[in-house]
Amino acid sequence: MSFDPALWYEVKELVRHSTGWPMDTLHVMGGVLLQLVLAALLRTSLASKWPWLIVLLLELANEAYDLWLERWPSLPMQVGEGLRDLIGTMLLPTILLWVARNRPRLLSGRGR
Repeated sequence: MSFDPALWYEVKELVRHSTGWPMDTLHVMGGVLLQLVLAALLRTSLASKWPWLIVLLLELANEAYDLWLERWPSLPMQVGEGLRDLIGTMLLPTILLWVARNRPRLLSGRGR
């Protein structure tokens, strides 16, 4: 069985069309959901760097894949779009990591 490089693109399009949400929204929601799922699977908290780091690595791989598969007329525009996706995906996971490490009572409600 060989890997079809277009498969990941088709999966992303399926999710986009079935939800009706724009890709920016899917990046934001996907980053947070993936961080939560990874923390659960790794049996760690959101204060651990590992779920955040894995989300970052997966997002970088996703953007590298997009650069490899898609060819835009303007490379700077394509790279800019990739950076926007990276920021959109990582902003909330970064905030959750920071809050979990520096203000954990905001997440747990304990210590009041």
